[in-house]
Amino acid sequence: MTDKATKQYEAMLAHFRRTAGERGFAVDPAQRPAVERLSRLAGELARTGLLVRRPPRHLYLWGPVGRGKSWLVNTFLDGLATPRKRRLHFHDFFRRLHEGVALHAADGHRDPAAERVAAVDRAVDELLGDCRVLVFDEFHAHDAGDAMLVARLFRTLLDRRITLVTTSNYPPAGLMPNPLYHHLFEPTIRLIEERMDVVEIAGPVDFRRERQPADGTPQRFTQGARLRTDDEEGLRMLGLTRPTASEADEVVVHGRPLRAAAVRDAEVWFGFAELCEGLTSAADQLALTERFPTLVLTDVPPLAEATPDGRRRFADLVDVCCDRDVRLVLIGADPIDQGASEDLFSDLDRTASRLALLGSA
Repeated sequence: MTDKATKQYEAMLAHFRRTAGERGFAVDPAQRPAVERLSRLAGELARTGLLVRRPPRHLYLWGPVGRGKSWLVNTFLDGLATPRKRRLHFHDFFRRLHEGVALHAADGHRDPAAERVAAVDRAVDELLGDCRVLVFDEFHAHDAGDAMLVARLFRTLLDRRITLVTTSNYPPAGLMPNPLYHHLFEPTIRLIEERMDVVEIAGPVDFRRERQPADGTPQRFTQGARLRTDDEEGLRMLGLTRPTASEADEVVVHGRPLRAAAVRDAEVWFGFAELCEGLTSAADQLALTERFPTLVLTDVPPLAEATPDGRRRFADLVDVCCDRDVRLVLIGADPIDQGASEDLFSDLDRTASRLALLGSA
């Protein structure tokens, strides 16, 4: 490393230690390889003459839920001096990408495949601008319908003169786990393994279940709760009142109405059937969290009794509310009871870890 790169490397190491200390903990031994690699990356980014060289190798951090991956990359970004940096959550990025691709999909190409490639490239250009470092948080791939779009997205990102840092609960080979569609994603997996350094964070502690979580969990989300249907005292303590019949209204999201039990200035109430069993998407949920600081979901069943699509939408809702720092209040049964197994849906552990941050039913 050059003197400048060495100084930035050492400064980033110190930044991690200082930030952890301010939050009342020390960097966990299982996190140290990632801290070392992120600090080295900070040094590589500080090299002089970088604009005429290839950017540093990209980085793929993965491990079980609650091991502090988001805290690590957020701390890394905070410690970088360059303003040309962005952090995007997978759901948010993918929603914006879909919108951009739809906008550019009819730009005159006669070949549909070429049109799709060009639309993805233009959408990525608009999303990233002159970004030099991109953190792509909580990446996963489950939807076979989106496999080709995600594949093109990664190739486009890795071919840009930017440095990509990705977090995931899956090793690259574990992406698109459904055996019926896994082969569709194998070229992208090979690309990730060739172009990115893969670092595992797999300590024994789920920090989200600790009193002071080490992953930078948003505070408003932790002020949510899981309540029984008849828990009037719990509602009162949260400052909530049950909707009256006259408060039922529609919320228009992406041109389509969703029936809400109540629409108030700072909160919205939905039934599980409407928001999770209806034809909604993570993009719809993102739009709701942009409008309402509190989201109340009623009539929550044990997820074993929900449809597979309902379970997936519920997991997406928890992800979106946690990432967007929205207070989520669940009213009904315990969605993930003691007998729930990973067979219910992919990412059950992540959903359970985040629900553990909410007040118990």
